[in-house]
Amino acid sequence: MNPGDVNLQQLLEQAQLMQQQLVSAQQELNDAQVEGSAGGGLVVATVNGAGELQELKIKPEVIDPGDPQETADTVADLVIAAIRDAVRAASELQQEKLGPLAQGLGGGLGQLPGF
Repeated sequence: MNPGDVNLQQLLEQAQLMQQQLVSAQQELNDAQVEGSAGGGLVVATVNGAGELQELKIKPEVIDPGDPQETADTVADLVIAAIRDAVRAASELQQEKLGPLAQGLGGGLGQLPGF
């Protein structure tokens, strides 16, 4: 075997291992629960690791019965902010779980002739 030759069996084993790690990381993300909040915790959004909204909690203190329109506007703003915060946290979790796999894939292909 020449130094430039690729060991296909070894490459296949590495690819299968990376696939197993990717499936495992994706399952961990789907099972993860990440929270985001706004208004000092008046609104709390919970998303899974994929960023899908799972739960939304709004504390009654955010409601001002004397000004329903202002309350509606405030609640809408807080809900958006809480969801954005939760999705940002989920994105960080995705990077933590999937980032090393992507780097490993890029590094592995980059070492192959023609890639």
